[in-house]
Amino acid sequence: MDAPKPLFGRVVIAGVGLIGGSVALGLRERFLASEIIGYDLEPNVLSEALGMGVIDRAELSLGAWLESADLVILAVPVRVLPALAKDLARFAGQDTVFTDVGSVKGALLEGLAELSLEFRARFVAGHPMAGSEKGGVRHANAALLQNAIWVLTPSLENAEFATQRVRLLVDSLGAKSVVLDPRAHDRLVAMVSHLPYLSALALTRMVARHEDRDGLALLAAGGFRDLTRVASGDPTMSRDMVVENKLALREALSRYRAELESLEAMLFAPEMLLDAALEGKRTRDSLPVVKRSLLPVLYDVVVALSDKPGEFARVATLLGDASINIKDVEVLTNRDQGGSMRLGFLTMEEAQAARIALESAGFVARARN
Repeated sequence: MDAPKPLFGRVVIAGVGLIGGSVALGLRERFLASEIIGYDLEPNVLSEALGMGVIDRAELSLGAWLESADLVILAVPVRVLPALAKDLARFAGQDTVFTDVGSVKGALLEGLAELSLEFRARFVAGHPMAGSEKGGVRHANAALLQNAIWVLTPSLENAEFATQRVRLLVDSLGAKSVVLDPRAHDRLVAMVSHLPYLSALALTRMVARHEDRDGLALLAAGGFRDLTRVASGDPTMSRDMVVENKLALREALSRYRAELESLEAMLFAPEMLLDAALEGKRTRDSLPVVKRSLLPVLYDVVVALSDKPGEFARVATLLGDASINIKDVEVLTNRDQGGSMRLGFLTMEEAQAARIALESAGFVARARN
């Protein structure tokens, strides 16, 4: 039984780390690409990605192989994004669409300004609001992007077909696309992403430099660890992230300092501090909850389904007859040519048995990382 026709042909992941790897896994498990190529300057990274089944093929250097790419996703640190785009432009085919996953958009678009209008028309900037303090492809997970807000910052130069292709990518991966002006994106991200990183850095530096560091470390409870979690991320990438957005971040820091000074004054006005606390609780409680299918399902199998009646029942009956218990089911994609479905199992043995049973019956099935 054939898998549904992929929405994309050859997809290149330029920078196979946490986010790049998660995008690749999302493409693979939803049968969205005919081939996934990883491009990275680190051989060990590519070897690990190949071993994990994140990519189909690895490339250490750019060349003519890039000409046939349908889509290229730049997933490198924001500091080197413009330079990578310039390198890619030399080998790209005329119909190749480009996007990125960087957290700063203004500096990127400025860096692309010297490239041809024809290339800029096919580069649609983006930023998935997802991540983890644990970096590297070994921590990649397709579910990281599921239901995540994915900001797109298209420019007036972008061709409509390119914007549509990138939006199709985002929606097909299970994320939610939002369109913002690049400068507005940078100002908002400075407040809700880059400022929290500097706050975590400040708190951890206070502990590191305190005369009773050991005592503070001993008493640091869940609240402190939650507030400072992002300080455990990659230091170089985090440094580049905030430096590239320094103008917007300086404005956010100014607002933050003013709030801290206001709260300091409220220490002598308990009722005002209570009002501030109530406002803080209301704001925090009103934030949308992003639901992602990470746990408790531990062992997953993704199966491709043809677009015809009874396919789901056939899968359920097949596994039931084999005494394999399905603990969780999730439809991942549903399109004209068919779709894909995730099946969750309690044990690795059940997941392996399910995959073997499905493949023996003619289904295309893959283990999810």
